Amino acid sequence: MAHPPKSIQFTRRSFLISGALTPFVAAAPALALTEAEPEPSVQRNVSSFRTHAWEDHFDTLGVGLIISDTTTRVLQHWTADGEMRIYPTSVPLTDELTKRGYTEVTEKRANPGWAPTPSMRERNPEWPPYVKGGDPSNPLGTRALYLSWQYYRIHGTHDTRKIGRRSSNGCIGLYNEHIEEVFDRTKTGTKVKLI
Repeated sequence: MAHPPKSIQFTRRSFLISGALTPFVAAAPALALTEAEPEPSVQRNVSSFRTHAWEDHFDTLGVGLIISDTTTRVLQHWTADGEMRIYPTSVPLTDELTKRGYTEVTEKRANPGWAPTPSMRERNPEWPPYVKGGDPSNPLGTRALYLSWQYYRIHGTHDTRKIGRRSSNGCIGLYNEHIEEVFDRTKTGTKVKLI
């Protein structure tokens, strides 16, 4: 099983060089590596990570904030004391499955059970009506943050290939290790914005 990256580190020089060479990476991916200072490894989608200032979206930190960017496939989480962490995500397969705007965390569940929504059952009638929590085939992984929007969650996944891709039926997915960290640091009532 693949493990998620522990952290992504940039040096000013490698960041500038990677930005300047982005158009050439598809033709000569090793070119960016030979010009940059030695790094542990190059992570997928690193160049697309764009952070947002929470103040551009919310008035206060409150008990904490989450911004999930469905374009860059990154979730930013701030605690009440202003500490911010960034996590790669999976996002909905299509814009029709994506809901954007403001919501909040209404419930937290460890090892949540999963039932497909009515529209999922319509698209995929072969799916089981319910998968219990802790089952490796459960698409919610080990933790889930339930949002005020019905059927929408921020949750883990056992299928690590989904992270960084359009692969969900509407939810935001994280590596199980990452959702466990976010779960522990998030309080019910945390404001969320999907953009």
